[in-house]
Amino acid sequence: MSAQPAVDPRGPRFAAIVTTVVLVVVLATGWWPLLAAQTVVFAIGAFVGLKPAPYSVLYRLLVAPRLQPTDEREDAAPLRFAQVVGFAFALVGTIGYAFGVTALGIVATALALFAAFLNAAFGFCLGCEMYLLLQRLSPRAGSAS
Repeated sequence: MSAQPAVDPRGPRFAAIVTTVVLVVVLATGWWPLLAAQTVVFAIGAFVGLKPAPYSVLYRLLVAPRLQPTDEREDAAPLRFAQVVGFAFALVGTIGYAFGVTALGIVATALALFAAFLNAAFGFCLGCEMYLLLQRLSPRAGSAS
């Protein structure tokens, strides 16, 4: 486990549901300012922290009080890495749309949507799995070569 606090896994899944809806709207309408706003949401989760991320705040204030408490927790590090991945795709999509390279905007947004949908529908966090794979592949500090 990392030094970051563990989180209720239902929160990131809620965030994935909201993200899925946002990205579907972007793809259906091509309204890139909404994608830019989602990019900011990803940036907060990735670079500031999960707790102040807008969808996390919504979950804690509106959803969590209506659910039974759980002792289940997930490490925050893979979740934050997933936010970095989402941020990268959303940023590329925003740039594509904003500069008239619509195909780039659509492809990048669709890839972000795919990852968000996997988490929302199946509880499979693609970015988290990427993080864990990278952790397994990276050499450990202090290990003999």
